[in-house]
Parts: sequence; C-alpha cells; structure tokens
Amino acid sequence: MKTKYTYPAIFEKEEKGYFVNFPDIHPCYTEGSTLEEAAVMAKDVLESRIEVALEQGETLPIPSDMDTLKGDRIMLVVADVENIKSQTRFVKKTLSIPYWLNVAAEKEHINFSGVLQEALKERLAVID
Repeated sequence: MKTKYTYPAIFEKEEKGYFVNFPDIHPCYTEGSTLEEAAVMAKDVLESRIEVALEQGETLPIPSDMDTLKGDRIMLVVADVENIKSQTRFVKKTLSIPYWLNVAAEKEHINFSGVLQEALKERLAVID
C-alpha cells in the first residue's frame, strides 16, 4: 500500500503570515505566521486529510502540474501517512489493580483503556 503522497500547495502571503491551500484536496487548507510554520502546518493538514480520505475509501486525485498553478509560492508537500499511523496506533499494556477496584469499575461499566488514557494525558499535560 502506498504511504507517501505528494501534492502541490499554494502559499499566499497575507498581512499576518501565509495562507496555504491544496487545490487538489478539498477541503484542505491551513495557515502559519511564518513561511516555515505554514510549511509544517501544511504537511500536518495534508497528512490528516489524506488519512481521513483513505479511511473513508475515497479515491485521491492526481496531483496538479505545478506549472499550471498560480500563487505567491507553490511548493510540493509530502504526506507520510505511515508516519501518522505509527503515532496513533494503540499499544496493548498489561497492568494490575486491586480486585475490589476492578469489581467496582466493571459494575459501573467503566472503560479501563479510556480512563487510563485520560489519566495519562492529564498527568503529562497533553492537550487533544
């Protein structure tokens, strides 16, 4: 399965930075206060949009020829979908809790994985 996709992005200079649009992928746009930030954001939004498209069984369009596009700056952006999947894949962990706590949690139909994820994010100050 293909894991890397390259699409041209149009970077338009604005008053407060750069607006980025992918003419072949809809909707797919972002912005950044600097050109470097806009390029990083462009890769992120392209990877996310392609991942969703593939999960939903969409056919990805053929990238436009860069010579046919108009804009302040046109750059190719490479999306590495495998990179995203490796960051979002789940890892099975084995842990132990007191019996009484297990019984009480099961009685309340608590999702152990969800609670552990929430607690770890809170402890690590991770924002979704």
